[in-house]
Amino acid sequence: MARIEPTTIENAPESTKGTLEGIKAQLGKVPNLLGTLGKSPAALNSYVNQKEALSTGVLSDQVGESLALAIANFSQCGYCVSAHNVIGKMVGLSEEERELNRNGKSNDPKTQAAIDFARAVVGGRGFISDNDFAKAHEHLSESEVLEVIAITTFNLFTNYMNHAIETENDFPEVELVASAAV
Repeated sequence: MARIEPTTIENAPESTKGTLEGIKAQLGKVPNLLGTLGKSPAALNSYVNQKEALSTGVLSDQVGESLALAIANFSQCGYCVSAHNVIGKMVGLSEEERELNRNGKSNDPKTQAAIDFARAVVGGRGFISDNDFAKAHEHLSESEVLEVIAITTFNLFTNYMNHAIETENDFPEVELVASAAV
């Protein structure tokens, strides 16, 4: 049971109603996490503004979703791994690639470098070894390295929010890969 129940658009604070309506128009529903964040203008705006900023990046939606799947498993967030499995399919990731991502792997060398770097960020709590940084920089530009850090911390925001509030999963459930945990 969720510690904080999601709001409906009708019951949301006036300052979040429009945002929740936009989310529903885009996704066809307001996912439970976003409905819950909708009870707090600061929390929902933090999510929406970060998501919007990341959409201006140089990394593709596919790389972003591959990272989201891997990071969800690194931090063992069942809600996010289920949500990003659906979104990953929507942006064109094959079932094979999504399964690899959930295991911290990728068929693409650049995506693999991004996943490995994200694992280092999560595992080191942001402290990165020179070796991890150099390995990432073999496949990623400086801009892309910074973007991987931004994507990682954004995903940790949603992962930790789900852990803390015990969001009820409203996506087709996907098993976490325990061996991928950091």
